[in-house]
Amino acid sequence: MSDDTIRLVTIGRILRCRWRLLTVLALVGALTGYGTSVLFPPRYTATASVLLPGAWEERELLTQVEIATSSAVVDRAAATLRWSGVSGRALRERVSAAPTDGNIIKVSGTAESPRRAQQLADRVAQQFVAFAARIAGDGTDAAAATGPEALRRKVLETSRRISDLAGAADRGQTVESVQARTSLARLRTALEEAMKKLDEADLARNKADMVVMGPAARPTGEAPPTRIQLIGAGALLFVLVAVIAHLATARANRRLRTETEIAAALGSTLLGSVDVPGDGGTRPEGGGPRVRVRRLLGTDTRWDLPAPRTSGDEDSARIRYRRVCARLRERLPAPRELLVVVPDGDETARRAAGQLVAEAANTPAPGASQLRVVAVSVTQPMVPDRDTESGALVVLSAGNWTAGELGAIAEACVDGGHEVIGIVLADTVRARRTRSADHPPDSAALALAGRGHTTGESM
Repeated sequence: MSDDTIRLVTIGRILRCRWRLLTVLALVGALTGYGTSVLFPPRYTATASVLLPGAWEERELLTQVEIATSSAVVDRAAATLRWSGVSGRALRERVSAAPTDGNIIKVSGTAESPRRAQQLADRVAQQFVAFAARIAGDGTDAAAATGPEALRRKVLETSRRISDLAGAADRGQTVESVQARTSLARLRTALEEAMKKLDEADLARNKADMVVMGPAARPTGEAPPTRIQLIGAGALLFVLVAVIAHLATARANRRLRTETEIAAALGSTLLGSVDVPGDGGTRPEGGGPRVRVRRLLGTDTRWDLPAPRTSGDEDSARIRYRRVCARLRERLPAPRELLVVVPDGDETARRAAGQLVAEAANTPAPGASQLRVVAVSVTQPMVPDRDTESGALVVLSAGNWTAGELGAIAEACVDGGHEVIGIVLADTVRARRTRSADHPPDSAALALAGRGHTTGESM
């Protein structure tokens, strides 16, 4: 799992095996989101539209947006609203503006009630229009301040003088005719400048005449994030964090899964694999509070193990045990007593070892060895010293132990004077409902396995 690519099937396995835990975490996240919504009261947002007549460039529209949210405009709006305990600086955090198509600026205000949000948007829009008009009035020069009518009168007077001069002008080369034509050219230039100033004055007046397109509509719903959104976001966040934590833990897992890795860690040869009926995971024994809580949440079993396959019939299962016993006899030059070493806490391997002992006892053959099961702690492994037994057969299940833990078990066997003869892997399978009459039940197999569960002693 640590080196595999994370696939959707992996996430699906987490959801299937940890749905109880994820449900509880989703409820906790929802409660957290609800608590957050209580700490932060709901807000409402109203929007007023301001029309900017004339032709505006994008850069000019952005400038007007900055003016609409400036302190000069918002402070004036705060002074007209006169809300107790609310200053212009506080309102600046609640006011926003944005340009839209058609030279329209949307001015938005956010408040704790729909009525206040509507008032805030309307007042800011009104103050924005008034402030923009004042800026446009202060920016005109003295000639433009005379007004459009004065400019038009000047244009009409100039046109009449040009007409008079044009009628009296002589086309000759006399001094008088040259002066007349020069005066006519000057007057035409003055006329063009007057027309240009008239157009600029009209454009400035049109740009200054901004219009508030009606009062802001009173909001009917909360501004995001709403209480429902906070509750949903909290539930989703907790579930995502839990899934990511499961994936990170699985990728950091260094437990050995393949036969090659396990054989290399123990420094021996794999003799075969046997089937053990079960539910796919070992549930801890006992009934303490922590055990009951883990069982309730579904965290008492491993989720990262593959789903157990369906076992064959009883005869095929017994054939696997017989083949392991036969390979064990082939590896021994002479019959002798052996220790069957099982990692402490590996329930699947313990049941397989008991069945292996029972099968070896029920099928006597020439050169058969005597087997005795011992449980060895992986944290502080201790194997009984060599006495009547000379050799060790390690039985374990895949995916539960690291290379360091298995290496410690192998060293403990060597320290006790036992050579690791072989390795047997125990696989959990879904048991069939029918059972052969001549096959002993699991309790009988465990009874044949011996006594005790203490570390380093016979089971």
